[in-house]
Amino acid sequence: MRNSSLSASVTLCALFVFIAGNRSAQTADNNLDRHYDARGIIRGFAPDRRAIDVEHEDIRGFMPSMTMSFSVRDSKQIAGMRIGDAISFRLTVTDNDSWIDQIKRINVDEVRLPAPTGTPKTRSTIDNSARLREGEMMPAFELTDQSGDQITLKKFRGHPFVLTFIFTRCPIPNFCPLISKNFVELQKAIKNGSGTLAQTRLLSISFDPDFDTPQILKAYADHEQADRKIWEFATGEKSKIDNLTRAFSVYVQAEAGTISHSLATALIGEDGKIARIWRGNGWSPSEVIGEIEGNKQPTK
Repeated sequence: MRNSSLSASVTLCALFVFIAGNRSAQTADNNLDRHYDARGIIRGFAPDRRAIDVEHEDIRGFMPSMTMSFSVRDSKQIAGMRIGDAISFRLTVTDNDSWIDQIKRINVDEVRLPAPTGTPKTRSTIDNSARLREGEMMPAFELTDQSGDQITLKKFRGHPFVLTFIFTRCPIPNFCPLISKNFVELQKAIKNGSGTLAQTRLLSISFDPDFDTPQILKAYADHEQADRKIWEFATGEKSKIDNLTRAFSVYVQAEAGTISHSLATALIGEDGKIARIWRGNGWSPSEVIGEIEGNKQPTK
């Protein structure tokens, strides 16, 4: 028990250091750009070609080798490129965003990837046959909230709720951190709203149950100033979380100590039906609020 408690304390300290570091960076300079040169293999394209999936080498000083979706500022730079092409590129990371540019096709022999351990999950390899669709019923689930209590679909009965998937160690500012930032804005709107909006609830589900214990999620929730009456965080048995990520076609793949993943956020109506699913990070809080209030806004 002593070793277990020590491990939990060290883990929590690490999380608080991460949070404090982010706060310090934001306070010091919100416009600080960090640049990283990288190489990799293209594994997929977003339909609008504004993002590409790249299996990249270790990006020194930032992240290990994995398959990652990167925003592309100038789609002309990937015109004519295909899945399987080797590329070099520059990754730019700020406190609130990240993107790649200076994209060039290179010889595949120049890319140094670790030995494969399985087939990478990309946009082109995910099985979408069992994907939940708008209008279908939200499947039942049994998870554990940040207090260690069971949380099920019944808890949200009679309330619309917005569900998303994250993991607390996500290093890309416009992935999980952006989704949580959007949820902060949704929480504010719910607190100040009326009618259906005021009845709406939020649920962030971690797909990293080995690290994101209830203790870790509580610390993360406290950092985001999440109001338990509105916004809850959940973890649980890996098999049960996997069922949900598969149902929403969220690919999740552990790689070199971190996780490669896609994004999905859904609005579940009071009747338990899926009213809307947003894929990726392009949605805005105002768009979700409009959907909740019945004033639908066009997707950007």
